[in-house]
Amino acid sequence: MTTTPSLLRCAVVLIGLLAISGCAKDIDARGNQPTSEAITRLAPGEQTRQDVQNLLGTPATTSVFDNETWYYISSQTTQYAFYPTEELERTVYAVEFDPRGILKEVRKLDANSGREVQIAGRETVTKGREYSVIEQLIGNLGRFNAGKEKKGPQ
Repeated sequence: MTTTPSLLRCAVVLIGLLAISGCAKDIDARGNQPTSEAITRLAPGEQTRQDVQNLLGTPATTSVFDNETWYYISSQTTQYAFYPTEELERTVYAVEFDPRGILKEVRKLDANSGREVQIAGRETVTKGREYSVIEQLIGNLGRFNAGKEKKGPQ
C-alpha cells in the first residue's frame, strides 16, 4: 500500500510538468533574412536586379513610388501563452538600384531607424443607415430561402 501514495505523487508531478510546458514561450522567425555571406557578395555598381534576386531571393516589398528600392524584412517575435506577440529583433536591408537597374547601395536598418507614423482617426462616411440588432433580426424574417437554388424557366 505504500506504492500508491508515491505513484499518486509522481502522477501529480507529471501532470504539473505537462501543464507548465504548455505555457512555454514560442519564438518565431518571420520574413526573409538574407545571410551575411550573401550580403557581402553584393557589389554596388556591378550587379543587376536579377543578380541581386538570385543572391537574396524575392524582396518582402519594394518602395511605394518607384521600383528602385527593395526591402528585405525579417524579425524575431515571441509570444507567451495568450499574451500579445512581442518583437525581439527586426532587421531590414534596403537595396537601392539606379534607374538602369544596377545595384547602387545596400543599407542595413534596424528598429531604431524607423519612425512612428500617426494613424488618421477619421472615418469614411458611407451612405445608408446602421441597423440595430433587433432591426437586423426582424429584417431577416421571411428570408430563410434566400440561399436555395430557385427554379427558373427551362
